[in-house]
Amino acid sequence: MKKIIAGVALTFASSMAFAGSDAGCGVGTMIFKGQSGVGPHVLAATTNGTLGNQTFGMTSGTLGCDTSKPIQSMAMFMDNNIDKIARDISRGEGENLEALAVILGIEAKDRAHFSALLQENFATIFPSEDATATTATDAVYNIIKSDEVLSQYMS
Repeated sequence: MKKIIAGVALTFASSMAFAGSDAGCGVGTMIFKGQSGVGPHVLAATTNGTLGNQTFGMTSGTLGCDTSKPIQSMAMFMDNNIDKIARDISRGEGENLEALAVILGIEAKDRAHFSALLQENFATIFPSEDATATTATDAVYNIIKSDEVLSQYMS
């Protein structure tokens, strides 16, 4: 019973990390669209997290995901996939790192450089095991912004 209560509390707490009154984008958000209150918000966030469909939505601009604001999309993506992104950045490759490049509008010709740059700066992006999605997002943004090749994508 304690595990169930802790799971519900954790789900609730993680769902509150989203800015505004919605639960980001994804199937859960689409299902519970127009409903308000904590219950639908938690269910939408839980559905989005369980189905893992935000990556697809953010890279394709579907499922209610707005791709016109790449920095905000990156922040949401990082928030929902921080462990997977950390793993991919440490390896310098992977589908989550590729999805991050797509979200940021990094052209195919610059993606190898993007991946290598983030891998080289892994310790800056994730200085400890307690690094948050917010600090990692800020670090990625600053690294890209200061890079001669990639800074064009941050304007």
